[in-house]
Amino acid sequence: MKIIIVGGGKVGTTILQDLVAENHDVVMVDSDPAVIEQITNLYDVMCVCGNGVDNETLTEAGAEEAELLCAVTGSDEFNMLCCFMGKRMGVTNTIARIRNPEYNDQSLGFIRQQLDLSMAINPDALAAKELFNLLQLPGAANVETFSRRNFEIVEVILREDSPLCGINLIEMRKKFPASYLVGTVRRGNEAFIPDGHFTLLAGDRIGLTGTKGEIVRLLKLIGQSGERVRNVMIIGASRTSFYLTKYLLSDGCHVTVIDKDERTCRSFAEALPEAVVIHGDGASEELLLEEGLSTMDGFVTLTGIDEENILLSYLAESNGVGKVITKINREEFFSMAEKLGLDCVISPRKLMSDVLTRYARALQNSLGSPVETLYKLMDGKAEALEFKVKADFPFTDITLMELKLKKNTLIAGILRGRRVIIPKGSDVILPGDSVIVLTAGHKMTDLADIME
Repeated sequence: MKIIIVGGGKVGTTILQDLVAENHDVVMVDSDPAVIEQITNLYDVMCVCGNGVDNETLTEAGAEEAELLCAVTGSDEFNMLCCFMGKRMGVTNTIARIRNPEYNDQSLGFIRQQLDLSMAINPDALAAKELFNLLQLPGAANVETFSRRNFEIVEVILREDSPLCGINLIEMRKKFPASYLVGTVRRGNEAFIPDGHFTLLAGDRIGLTGTKGEIVRLLKLIGQSGERVRNVMIIGASRTSFYLTKYLLSDGCHVTVIDKDERTCRSFAEALPEAVVIHGDGASEELLLEEGLSTMDGFVTLTGIDEENILLSYLAESNGVGKVITKINREEFFSMAEKLGLDCVISPRKLMSDVLTRYARALQNSLGSPVETLYKLMDGKAEALEFKVKADFPFTDITLMELKLKKNTLIAGILRGRRVIIPKGSDVILPGDSVIVLTAGHKMTDLADIME
């Protein structure tokens, strides 16, 4: 599929990398010759140096034949205008990155309608929602929620004292009865879709699938639910911090935000007067301890410097904070954070890239069972996909035990109306269902791709 990306910054480059891995025909547009040169050296893609709202630049990039244009520069208004121009020149679908909190849901809806945008994505709001979900479930290292919001995949790292260590999945179901599945396991650098005889070990990162209530019940049974977060300290008064603070305050939490920029602190405090906003250096251990670091239930680092976020998170862990979350953008730092015992790591630009990858897959196969949700799991080594089953799907009304699935593929859930089905061999797929599939080592664009 022909896709144009306008904006070769960190977000644009991450999106480019993921879409190239999906074998799309990608064109990068940026006005900075140095950016274009760097991308040309790193990736085998066509690049155009020019203004993304200029019709000659867009013509050179192939806008007339493009099926998708993603505008992800640092300017919301530029991104909107770029999408508008692309649409008028023949691009089928357009997606704009829009970050300003002043564009609320109502105004964004109006903008989308008037500019004929396919989607407006706010990576800061996406990241804040992800952070909020993690703070609500302290025992989890990662939480992914599917479209109907009553089915989740929760990643948990098994501690050495976990009662799950040393038992296989059949024994686990007998010993800890609840409605769930262990759908994925990452051990070292390998990801598995385990069968019932798979034995769990300390350090394994397991992906639990089911409703939130059932997963919370299981985490309590194994002693890994964690205490509910009520006092949260956030380092860095960024846009993501703003959205996250709003979520936390509405949930009744006490929030302390620390930032070294006085003007930013003033604006933040005026917008969210219920939060405690401290003007100071969040990298100062003395300041953090003075502001009650050791009494916090949650600690989130959202500065623009990955190294600082990692070190401050390690400091919070050392001071006994129950839930520590680290924002990291550079992929090479993920393994460093893991070695330091930092289990909860998020990357806002990867979240946005996942949304665009899902959208591209859905466009790629509009005739079959389209991808409604896609998540990269186990640090990108596995995927969870949600498919909507159409009436012409050839494998309906056949029990799951009769289906021949590809290796390293699992049907993890069936959503039928408001009902969540944790599948057994006797269950069947029906038209209108949403089916959750877990896979490692396969690229899937249609539900039928799971069959051998």
